[in-house]
Amino acid sequence: MDNETTYDVVVIGGGAAGLSGALVLGRARRTVLVVDAGTPRNAPAAHMHNYLGREGASPHDLLAIGREEVARYGVQVVDGEARSATRQPDGSFVVHLADRSVTARRLLLASGVVDVLPDVPGLAEGWGRTVLHCPYCHGWEVRDHALGILATSGHAVHQALAFRQLSSDIVLFQHTAPPFGEEELEKLAARGVQVVEGEVAAWGPDGVRLADGTVVERQELVVAAVVRARLELLGDLGLEPTDYEMDGQVAATYVDADPMGLTAVPGVWVAGNLADPRAQVINAAAGGLVAGAGINADLGGEDIRIAVEQHRGARAAAARWA
Repeated sequence: MDNETTYDVVVIGGGAAGLSGALVLGRARRTVLVVDAGTPRNAPAAHMHNYLGREGASPHDLLAIGREEVARYGVQVVDGEARSATRQPDGSFVVHLADRSVTARRLLLASGVVDVLPDVPGLAEGWGRTVLHCPYCHGWEVRDHALGILATSGHAVHQALAFRQLSSDIVLFQHTAPPFGEEELEKLAARGVQVVEGEVAAWGPDGVRLADGTVVERQELVVAAVVRARLELLGDLGLEPTDYEMDGQVAATYVDADPMGLTAVPGVWVAGNLADPRAQVINAAAGGLVAGAGINADLGGEDIRIAVEQHRGARAAAARWA
């Protein structure tokens, strides 16, 4: 392939992690292509929080600003999906897009995760607005509201007690979770959390509808989604997701990596929720920064090795002709 389709780094995913990594690499004068499918995890949310200096900003606005910033350093961003990626015998990679293929010396996977919600009608429609999961992401905005907690595991007790700090009106719906233990029930009772038995049939504007038809008025409902790593490209590259368990159940999957984001496959880094399903936006951006620096250092070592080999070859050739 010609030089126009060869990059030092191809970044898969244009969220906070991918753009942060691309920014570091662009500033290091690396040639970088970011491929963005346009499906960020926090797309339904109107605001993001706990990002110092960007508190309450729109996730969409953050990414728009990020694209403008990386463009200053020559980083190219394209909208689309990377359909497959293969590692070549020389250690480089070929990434196949919808309309072309590109080569890369290194890959940064920052394609994120998908939240798999419990199978209850209405949850998907309210996700990120009236259906929530994290007290740090949404808690302040729903303080003093009438909140429901949908239990699918024992982790719901932890969620109920965490949100109790923000509101005194908490109802924990037993739903499909195993029976709570005496110690858990004591904690809930001590904090004034009401426990309602029976499965939840639906969530809607009126609140929680139980299987027996009873409606419990709630303003928001807290759920625990299963966070699954996006599997695109992982199999192509020989990577397998790792399970993260809570309360004996798989709560998330992610790609295992070292502290810099380097995976078990040489030349492939991960960042953001793909590396840490618990990461908020600011953590994802920081992970992209660390991975970008690691990739640049790795490329720098390779550049030096190649230069030394060429230098030695030139000296040897000059000696032969002397």
